[in-house]
Amino acid sequence: MPYRIDIDRSPPNALEVLIDLGALDVEPVNEGIAAILPDGVTQDTVAAALGMPILTVSAAVGRDDGSIWLLSTRAIRVGSVLVASPEAALPTALVLTDSDAFGTGHHPTTALCVEAMEEILAVERIDRVLDVGTGSGILALTALMMGVPQAVGLDIDVNALKAAGENARRNNLANRLQLILGGPDVVGGNWPLIVANVLAAPLIDMAPILVPRLGKRGHLILSGITSSLEPEVQQAYRHFGVRFIGSNTRAGWTVLVAQAPW
Repeated sequence: MPYRIDIDRSPPNALEVLIDLGALDVEPVNEGIAAILPDGVTQDTVAAALGMPILTVSAAVGRDDGSIWLLSTRAIRVGSVLVASPEAALPTALVLTDSDAFGTGHHPTTALCVEAMEEILAVERIDRVLDVGTGSGILALTALMMGVPQAVGLDIDVNALKAAGENARRNNLANRLQLILGGPDVVGGNWPLIVANVLAAPLIDMAPILVPRLGKRGHLILSGITSSLEPEVQQAYRHFGVRFIGSNTRAGWTVLVAQAPW
């Protein structure tokens, strides 16, 4: 498990040393410096490299289900959307509260999904989107900011839905986002756009439920797929007739874009 170090008065070369040691994140704190180090780098190794004892060692906070390690949330551009914390006070940004829910904007799958949505919305008018595994609500809220009138976010985690609801309120989008506890089996209807950023195994399990919920020429965005499992996900959805029209890979993660067979 990565860990955090804090040094009250850091040597001049501390930043370079910590980066060379493989620090996952580094930032100045007053006159000192804080960093997140991978567990493969011992505290003694860090102290020796810095030429001084480490003053404070504490647990690091993992974000996006422990896949992203940050000392603090920071503004990031995801596609054309700027995502920031409330403290950043950026009026044009999508504001997300700090929570345990997946969807900070820093994970490659989030960016891949947003970019895929942007490509679709650039050429088609979509009146509503279904976000399966909404987490913080970032994908549904991004779709709303890009002009989709209505969105529904599904999640099996009550706390994630609470975070998504708070984020919707902060961005004055609560009247356009409906949040429902459960998976895709709890909603019906036909959807012009469905996005599911979960993992390969649940995506495969969802195939017989998601595909029938696509509207005529509806689009399906699937992510949370490690590149090695992309063929298995494609096979599961091709079995139900969908046609894959695009894909993209970043940092070992893949997004797939498909279209309804009707």
